[in-house]
Amino acid sequence: MNKKWEVCQEDIEKTEQVSKENNLTPLLACILINRNIKQKQEVEMFLNPTRNDFHDPFLMPDMNDAVDRILKAIKNQEKVVIYGDYDVDGITSITVLKKFLAERGLVVGEYTPNRLSEGYGLNKDAVLKLQKQGYTLMITVDCGISGIEEIEYSKQLGMEVIVTDHHEPGEEIPKCIAVIDAKRKDNKYPFNQLAGVGVVFKLIQAISIKLNLDAKEYLKYLDIVCVGTISDIVPLIDENRVIAKLGLKLIPMTKNIGLKTLIQTMGYRNIDSNSISFGVAPRINACGRMGAQEEALKLLLTENQEEANKITETLNKYNEERQKTEKEIFEQAIEQIEKSKNDDPCLILGQEGWHHGVIGIVSSKITDLYFKPSILICFEGEEGKGSGRSIPGFDLHEALMNCCNYVEKFGGHSMAVGINVNKNNFEKFKKEFEEYAQNHGIRDIIPVIKIDKETNLKEIDLETVKQLELLEPYGESNKVPLFIIKNVKIQSIRTLSEGKHLKLKLAQDSYLIDAIGFGVGDLVNSYLIGDKIDVVGSLEINNFNGNEEIQLVIKDMRKSTI
Repeated sequence: MNKKWEVCQEDIEKTEQVSKENNLTPLLACILINRNIKQKQEVEMFLNPTRNDFHDPFLMPDMNDAVDRILKAIKNQEKVVIYGDYDVDGITSITVLKKFLAERGLVVGEYTPNRLSEGYGLNKDAVLKLQKQGYTLMITVDCGISGIEEIEYSKQLGMEVIVTDHHEPGEEIPKCIAVIDAKRKDNKYPFNQLAGVGVVFKLIQAISIKLNLDAKEYLKYLDIVCVGTISDIVPLIDENRVIAKLGLKLIPMTKNIGLKTLIQTMGYRNIDSNSISFGVAPRINACGRMGAQEEALKLLLTENQEEANKITETLNKYNEERQKTEKEIFEQAIEQIEKSKNDDPCLILGQEGWHHGVIGIVSSKITDLYFKPSILICFEGEEGKGSGRSIPGFDLHEALMNCCNYVEKFGGHSMAVGINVNKNNFEKFKKEFEEYAQNHGIRDIIPVIKIDKETNLKEIDLETVKQLELLEPYGESNKVPLFIIKNVKIQSIRTLSEGKHLKLKLAQDSYLIDAIGFGVGDLVNSYLIGDKIDVVGSLEINNFNGNEEIQLVIKDMRKSTI
């Protein structure tokens, strides 16, 4: 599939200025400018954030009310419960708040709904169950902003509520003691993109300030806060970047027995955003996806090494089960697509027996593979539950707003949705949605690769590439920088791993570089030794047998026209 290459326009004068002011290579200075980081103070905070870069937590809505109510609960030794989501953000949120309050002398309960039987957020059955257990105060984490009815029900039962959340509020917010959410319309907090666990971190920071505690009493939880933040795919800028950068430094020496044990079993050499996103997060999320979210929570809460070993083994088994289930559904979905042989504008698939805890991942893979919006529905009798993923330029949530005649309910945002469709209405829904996509220019959308800078092999050396590591951790709003190098000659080309990957040696004048393209081994038949190509990719240091060499990780390539 042809992709559009967009190269950022470089401001050479500004690049020189930022480079000299901060003693940075021009390449790094250029990337920072592309991310709209230009002033010396901004550059310093981005590259070397410190604990002093956190904002005042009391600027968050209702923070003071929440802190006072929690301190009252501590003083009176009330029965308090934390109600959190079943994903990594929710699990880490519960862990941080529960452990922090325990150290303040308040032992609290916790509740995570079952993804498969209860779904996301508050539900009245759970609220009633908690009230019957004698809880007088419920603190929600990573959920609650949309639980208007459930929170009103809690109050009727005599249980007070504090909401901490980071999701978008509706027209109305819950009426309770405090609603801490920086996405509120009346928010004055300078950053509103924190993960749920980031909001919890601000809460324990505020409690610490009120109690005149040493900063280490809340900063020591940054390892767990970092895991939840990176896993929730929030923008890694501003306070999220401070959390991630400082937290990643703590993880190798973490005192959380469960996290330490889990990391030791993963096989990653370095602890970075990549190992959290693709190592830790899937294992914790697998529990929730398979309906056993309490196992992941127990792992992060345990103080016993033997228990941590057993739970880690369980988590890894759930992850293997999740991978197996995901692979089966993916293969069945591909079979459906290939069998139809239709050039549909989007991919709407449904099948009996698919596991709705993992179809969101499969939908994401289908969309990545075909560059088309996809919605996968799993049927259980007449009931159909599904997930959808979109491509940049096509608003999936807006599309469903206009194609809801046969939809029972849905929610989400422009790029990802959850949806319920009755089996009897599936084909009608599919037709309506495909017509909408066709009429709204879906076929005109082509994938765009955004490139930070055009460079050449002469400008690339070890020091330059090593300095790029200051940009880590990578994530949303801080992607791995991509470069375009034009008119390089292929000196060698071959495949690796049974034809899956492509390995090349490229030359430009007298300069050489190794390059690797993951998952594009089929391109080996499209190029010959001696061909001149333009290549887009990221730069990294490859350590092999104690030798450090620069390697280009290929994102896309095409034959040169020069």
